[in-house]
Amino acid sequence: MTVDNVHIEEEKESQPTILQEKEPSSFRLISSLGIAGFFSGLVLVSVYVFTQPLIEANRAEALQNAIFKVLPACESFVTLQLRDGKLIELKQKKEGEKSSKQEKEVKQIFAGYDKENKFVGFAIPGSETGFQDVIVALFGYDSDAKVIIGFEVLESKETPGLGDKIFKDADFQLNFEALAVEPEIISVKNGEKKNNNEVESITGATISSKAIVRLLNNTMDIYKSPINEYLNDQAND
Repeated sequence: MTVDNVHIEEEKESQPTILQEKEPSSFRLISSLGIAGFFSGLVLVSVYVFTQPLIEANRAEALQNAIFKVLPACESFVTLQLRDGKLIELKQKKEGEKSSKQEKEVKQIFAGYDKENKFVGFAIPGSETGFQDVIVALFGYDSDAKVIIGFEVLESKETPGLGDKIFKDADFQLNFEALAVEPEIISVKNGEKKNNNEVESITGATISSKAIVRLLNNTMDIYKSPINEYLNDQAND
């Protein structure tokens, strides 16, 4: 063997051996993704199950606090359910007793009473699509004077600095101290309010402002007749 051949053989022996990794099978990939998806879903469901009761409890507390805000003289209230076009008093539940799913889906309003158990008005929830998402609110209604006497936003994702003024702007809240519901509520430009059934829109947030007006009108359309019938029944008892 020549010297050159010896060098070539040595070079071949000194070169590292490259091992080709075998690609994982489709079954293995699908199995891995399935297992990962299963555990991710399990975590999400566990978080939902744990947090949902807390979320519902916080919403219930926020609603109760809002009732006393929109009805300034209110010291206690009775829950009324709208069934077949009539308002029916909801029986008080025992401590720890939960509402059924069917009861939660039924529309409800609240009749407020002062410390002397004198009726002061209704707290009425409503919702309407705004600029970003659905706005959920509660308003107080004086059925004798037929005016709205308070307003509170419960849920909103309106644009920060603009649409969120529907619950942050003190001047906008003044619209709801004695807002007539007859004839229907209308939206006017800021500074142009002349009648007690008008709401001054927020500059730069007219869509959110008009959504509130629609919320009030649409909700009153639902409850006006049932409220009148309920009051008549109460007067005749």
